[in-house]
Amino acid sequence: MPQSGMRQSAGQPAGVQHWEVTYLDTECGRVRTESFDDAAAAERFASRRVRDEDGWAIVDAVRPRVGRAAA
Repeated sequence: MPQSGMRQSAGQPAGVQHWEVTYLDTECGRVRTESFDDAAAAERFASRRVRDEDGWAIVDAVRPRVGRAAA
């Protein structure tokens, strides 16, 4: 169910610019981020990053920044 203020169209929330996957690279112990244009590709990538009990990944829908209007 979409959160308030979010509408979904064809499986993608309205206004999404791209998807970011933040994950723990268990080979080197660093947190990394990758960007994707497609939600399904981001989910597949996140699933591959969780290889063992220490691995984790978060998929975020990123909306364009809203700039301030000039006075």
